[in-house]
Amino acid sequence: MSGSPPVGPATFVTSSEGQRIALHDLSDPATPVDAPLLLFSHATGFHGRVWTQMATHLNDRFRCLALDYRGHGLSTLAQGASLAWSRMADDALAVLDHIVTPRVAVHGVGHSMGGAALALAEARRPGSFRSLWLYEPVIIPPGGLISADGPNPMADGAIRRRSRFASFDEAYENYAAKEPLRQLLPAALRDYVDGGFEVQPDGSIMLRCEPATEAEVFRQARAGGAWAVMPELTLPVAIVAGRMEEYGPVAFAPAAAAALPRGRLIERPGLGHFGPLEDPQLMAGDLESWIGEVSRE
Repeated sequence: MSGSPPVGPATFVTSSEGQRIALHDLSDPATPVDAPLLLFSHATGFHGRVWTQMATHLNDRFRCLALDYRGHGLSTLAQGASLAWSRMADDALAVLDHIVTPRVAVHGVGHSMGGAALALAEARRPGSFRSLWLYEPVIIPPGGLISADGPNPMADGAIRRRSRFASFDEAYENYAAKEPLRQLLPAALRDYVDGGFEVQPDGSIMLRCEPATEAEVFRQARAGGAWAVMPELTLPVAIVAGRMEEYGPVAFAPAAAAALPRGRLIERPGLGHFGPLEDPQLMAGDLESWIGEVSRE
């Protein structure tokens, strides 16, 4: 295991609708350029740097890169730009166009919405990934979610989210004291805060992913579209599920794994929906074991 990589400037690539998508290199500087590549794909409301702690357990053997989806982290969201999940797939494919080199295997690592986005990207461009490892991806079977005109608790909660704090420390202490973010490993929570806020002229900090943006991404889950492409994904796909919770995609994980031609359900009942940020060392070990099995096929 290598240490945490220093936070350097992001690289930017252009996606659909002219959106500038940020890409973070979480690799150890000594990692060979031809090492297998891991592309980390974050959940709604998060950003690429939240994967830093998991990457520290992998980044001396794999190149570790993480993107910020449009409207998240350092990535832009122009007036009128779409937050449909098909556009998130555009962002992932734009990043792949920028980073992929011949003969380097790329494994997609996704969480929640980020898992669904990788599935959509692979379906649109088969062979983009050697495998997918998806923690509780929002891949919803027919009838598996409330109706389009019904309430959306995730969106409703997001729109009420506090967006400004006096300092990074105040934001960290606020999240560390309440659910659900108190579940995160402290270092992962710090990564979320440090990468998720922007300093304002008065010295306060403001969420980069605005509450209205986060809420709209949650609303787009109903039309996400990933379930329809499950039969088309012929690569190995791990669907990782934590404990059952009142809300969240964990309830759909067994059905998603069963719908995949080469799907496998991996259960980790000791973790919640934020598993990769709760126990990144365990999750890194699971991911490395998965890649080892795939590579021997």
